[in-house]
Amino acid sequence: MNSNGQVDYYSVLLYDAGTNMSHLPRWSKVLIALVVVVGGGYAVSRFNFSSATVPTDFSDARFQGALIAQDIVNLSNQVSDDLSKVQSLDSNQKTSEALTLTVDLLKKSADVRSRAVDLSQQLEKMTSALSDVRSQDARAAALESIADRLALINRLINYSDYLAQLLNNLRQKFAGVKQDNQINSLVSQINAEVTAINNFNRQAGQAMDRFDSIVRK
Repeated sequence: MNSNGQVDYYSVLLYDAGTNMSHLPRWSKVLIALVVVVGGGYAVSRFNFSSATVPTDFSDARFQGALIAQDIVNLSNQVSDDLSKVQSLDSNQKTSEALTLTVDLLKKSADVRSRAVDLSQQLEKMTSALSDVRSQDARAAALESIADRLALINRLINYSDYLAQLLNNLRQKFAGVKQDNQINSLVSQINAEVTAINNFNRQAGQAMDRFDSIVRK
C-alpha cells in the first residue's frame, strides 16, 4: 500500500509472482521478472510524462499474442466439451471408451501448451517494447493485460496437470482400482480452469481496450 492508502499494483504483482514462482516453468518466470522490471520503470516515468507512443514491435506482438490466446481459449473450450463426453461414458460404465477419449484429450492439451509457449514469446516482446510507451496510464493498462495473459498461462498449466491426473484415474479404474468419485471431481476442476482461462483472456482484452482509448487521446 502506498502513502495515499492505495494498493500498489506492482507490489501485488511482485508478491503474486514470488508466491507462484516455484510452480511455473522457466520461461514464465522470466516473463514475470520482465513485467516487474518494466513496472519499476513505470514509477519513474510518472515524473517524465510526454505524449503516448506505440512501438511497432509492441503492436505486432500484441496482435500475434491476441490471436494465439484466442486459439488457446478455443482449444480449451473444445476440450471442455469433450470432457462431458468422458464423464458420460464413465457414468455408463464405458471406461475403455472414456480412457481412449482422454488420451486424445491429452494430445489436444499438448497442442494447447505448445501455443502457450508461443504466447509467452509474444508477451516477452510486448514487455521488452513497453518501455518505449511514454504514457504512464497506457503502460499500466498494457502491464495489466500482460499480467492477465501470464495468469492465463499459469491456469493452463493447472489444467494440463488435471488432465494427466484424469487419465491416470481412468487407467486405474479400468484396471479395477476403486475410485472415490475422483473422476467427476477432476472434470469439475478442469472445467473451472477452462472458465478461468476464458476470464483472464477477456480481462486482457479489456485492458488493451483501455490502452487503445488512452493512446488515441
